[in-house]
Amino acid sequence: MTSSNSAAAAGSQPVAAVAAVTVRYGSTVALDDVSLEFPSGVTGLLGPNGAGKSTLLSLLSTARRPKSGSVSLLGDEAPGRARVQHIRQRIGVLPQSFGFYPRFTVLEFTEYAAWLRKVPAARRRERAREALRLVEMEKHAGKKMGALSGGMLRRVGIAQAMVNEPSLVLLDEPTVGLDPAQRVGFRGLIRELGERSAVVMSTHLAEDVAHVCDRVAVLLEGSVRFTGTVGELCALPDGGVDGTDVDGGAVEAGYLHLAGTEAVAT
Repeated sequence: MTSSNSAAAAGSQPVAAVAAVTVRYGSTVALDDVSLEFPSGVTGLLGPNGAGKSTLLSLLSTARRPKSGSVSLLGDEAPGRARVQHIRQRIGVLPQSFGFYPRFTVLEFTEYAAWLRKVPAARRRERAREALRLVEMEKHAGKKMGALSGGMLRRVGIAQAMVNEPSLVLLDEPTVGLDPAQRVGFRGLIRELGERSAVVMSTHLAEDVAHVCDRVAVLLEGSVRFTGTVGELCALPDGGVDGTDVDGGAVEAGYLHLAGTEAVAT
């Protein structure tokens, strides 16, 4: 595994971390002895489908426990049941797809998410409106969820993930299904989230990593093959990029260098 001490050098205390975690689904190893730290800012998990990205997010969301190894969240390692409930109130999650009642208005849905995360009743409406304002959906607060476009739904998904002012935000393939213009706008929103919280974003799109992430971890077949800055990933292939020329092509070249294949991760 290629690694970097950039985060440590910056003196950044990780908001979340996994140490030597292994997860199996029957005889299939989804994560194999994975260790990663997630400080403030945006960390990308880059890899093809089946690399273990969603499994890792499930560990960070407390939805799953590892077969072996440890998970530290918001300063707690292996907390008890009561503490897990408290931790969940400080985590925001946007899965690839999320359920909703189509007759709920945007505001009602966001308030419902606030209720699920134990936001005090006196603050739910205020927090819901603040979250919708963050994603530029406040003017659509009265629209029915079932009438929203795909891009608008993803924005509301971000709002529900942020309604509890989380310390840790987990985004699973957040730009999948968006058109190019929507994807550009969404990237700006994710960068803004990284100024408020530690954000972990799984993706198989090199361009998302190039435009959004401060750091990146490359996962291949359940193992971490690289951790470091995006610039350091771009500098990998044959020294052809100096690490300052960061774009989707350079990120993809770094990824392919690690994967040892000419097939793009899609």
